[in-house]
Amino acid sequence: MSTKIIFLGTPDLAVPFLEALTNEPDFEIQAVITQPDRPVGRKQILTPSPVKELALKKGIPVHQPETLRQKELPSLPALPKPSEGGSPIPFPLDTNIAVVVAYGIIIPQTVLNLPRLGFVNVHPSLLPKYRGPTPIQSAIANGDKATGISIMLLDKGMDTGPLLAQEKIILAADETQVSLTEKIKQLGPALLIETIKKYVAGEIKPQPQDDSQAVICKMLSRDSGKIDWSEPAKKIEQKIRAYFPWPGTWTEFDHKGKNIRVKILKAKLNNDQLEILEVQPEGGSIMSYEAFERGYGKLN
Repeated sequence: MSTKIIFLGTPDLAVPFLEALTNEPDFEIQAVITQPDRPVGRKQILTPSPVKELALKKGIPVHQPETLRQKELPSLPALPKPSEGGSPIPFPLDTNIAVVVAYGIIIPQTVLNLPRLGFVNVHPSLLPKYRGPTPIQSAIANGDKATGISIMLLDKGMDTGPLLAQEKIILAADETQVSLTEKIKQLGPALLIETIKKYVAGEIKPQPQDDSQAVICKMLSRDSGKIDWSEPAKKIEQKIRAYFPWPGTWTEFDHKGKNIRVKILKAKLNNDQLEILEVQPEGGSIMSYEAFERGYGKLN
């Protein structure tokens, strides 16, 4: 008997997880729930999420509610409803598990109760460390030697549910947000599939997290990337690696009486001093720092 799954995810990070699930003969992906198409780029072209694009290629039904609150879901099809309360959300009665990978929308308790075995979530840290929205950036920015992937059950808290499995990832000295994301995309899908199979078979007992060890990571904005030059060079270099491409690190620079923003794209430590390698001045092209110095002057 196949395991019937609803998948919730949005960005590129979630794509290899959905791909792996669809390739498992014992799994049936009943539907994909992803965020609505969003305007992208300077021309603000309405663009589907990477998860939606893959789901359509695979012929999987896609649903894109703005929220998962029942009263705001009138456009979803009327599928079989649970015996208690009912819901227009696309969760057929025979759904075994919902899988969540970077969905990005809060899931109410009424929805968490729908699948028989609950919601299985992939979180890119070794929980309870780095609960919250930016675990990848936080691990690098804080200079951690290792992080990992946690497979957990969702509950009403923020990444507080019981753990099903974890896998450790050693961070390279030059680890970046991009390279760590790739490691998670490579290692995570196999861990997810193995965990689901064992959980469905009753071979895994969910283990509660130690809340006393919890570390919360905060939401980042563009302002989070402003460089504080009073910080140690090592700390600044870690942030540059952690925050590229989002939210990016930057500083303000006076050029011919005009205050401009300069993005710091690449840097390295050289004898405990920060050596800037690549920058992008506001409204300009990406350039080496040597070229920037010749045209603009020193940053600090």
